[in-house]
Amino acid sequence: MNKKHIILLLLLGFNTLVAFGQIEGEFIKPRGGKFLLQNGTIITVTQGIIKNSNLLITNGRIEAIGTDITDSEATVIDCSGLFIYPGMIDAGNRLGLVEVKSVDETLDHTEIGNVSPNMQALTAINPNSVAIPVTRVSGVTTSLAVPTGGLFPGTAALVNLNGYTPDQMYAGFQGVVMNFPPSSRTSGWDRRSDEDVKNDAEKVRKKLDEIWEKAVAFHRLSTVNAEMDYYPEMKQLARVVSGELPLLVEVNVANDIKLAIDWLQGKKINAILTGVAEGWKVAEEIAASNFPVITGPVLSLPTRQSDRFDAAYANPGKMMEAGVKVALRTNDAENVRNLPFNAGFAAAYGMGKENALKSVTIVPAEILGVEEHLGSIEPGKSATLFVSDGDPFETKTQVIHVFIDGYKIPMTNRQIQLYQEFLERSPGLEK
Repeated sequence: MNKKHIILLLLLGFNTLVAFGQIEGEFIKPRGGKFLLQNGTIITVTQGIIKNSNLLITNGRIEAIGTDITDSEATVIDCSGLFIYPGMIDAGNRLGLVEVKSVDETLDHTEIGNVSPNMQALTAINPNSVAIPVTRVSGVTTSLAVPTGGLFPGTAALVNLNGYTPDQMYAGFQGVVMNFPPSSRTSGWDRRSDEDVKNDAEKVRKKLDEIWEKAVAFHRLSTVNAEMDYYPEMKQLARVVSGELPLLVEVNVANDIKLAIDWLQGKKINAILTGVAEGWKVAEEIAASNFPVITGPVLSLPTRQSDRFDAAYANPGKMMEAGVKVALRTNDAENVRNLPFNAGFAAAYGMGKENALKSVTIVPAEILGVEEHLGSIEPGKSATLFVSDGDPFETKTQVIHVFIDGYKIPMTNRQIQLYQEFLERSPGLEK
């Protein structure tokens, strides 16, 4: 147990761990085994809707789907009147990297320095984060943990929200993050003159080009087995140059999006645009570039006072209409559980319910290259799914069961425990 985890115990209270026993007759550790989900409506995402069907989970995989499937060894779960969905994927956040914002020892999403692509989000993730159970009971089962700060802040990692170690959670994707240099003011508090803003942007872009040239040279030398000094930053960026790792390019302002696309053209790398808050303004240019987009949060204010109130809500739908491949993210730390509601707003403001569901399931899986085992309900894929009593984008809907890699997840968390504790408290101890 490291210093970070000791501080978390002190902050959250040892009773949080003591509570990991039995709660109102429910198991509170993930449980493996065979499971037969009976008579549910299966929303496959890729193969349509299958009504009154059974789904068999074996060895962490979806073994079979059909009306006549039985297995005497499986635990039967009646899903009559319920809906079975693939687990939702949040394609960008700081879940597991941030615990208590006011305590530096619990913040692992940023490192000192401007160029640190070798810093690994997967290493920094805390599998025991109290925000993880809060997130997964909402049907969000998979998360892209993204480092922040600096020009190249680190390497993002996709994780499933179950496991005792980061390696157990790893879901098959890593990508180097780059914050594209902004050409405008960074906030309303930025009091630089127009000339200073322009000059500073040119300096940072020049620095970016110098770093990229070093990475290209490092890769070229490595292919001929040249003897080189220890340079972990360039070694990691060389993996992007070679195409081994994708580049997640964080960019939001419309003009910067066009500049980022221009910078990427001709580099022959696997690039993904992230953030893209003003993508609706340059949707045609993004579509022509063929770069996929991870955008969000949708539940956000407009980037400019002159924009419509619903600019952020309509952004994903407008890009999708232009032909852009769009996945959603919350870009949050403790409220990743709100991903379904971000998708719900995107659905209501132009994306449509079917495409919004795809934007948090199969589309992020395809963008991140994990569609062979995540993102839809199909035989052979990972049994990472949830069962609900209605549309998961509706606030009234209750998630009844959650499975991650075939493990049945306990439907409890610290917030639920506190709610149950104080719901019907007695007036005091009797003497």
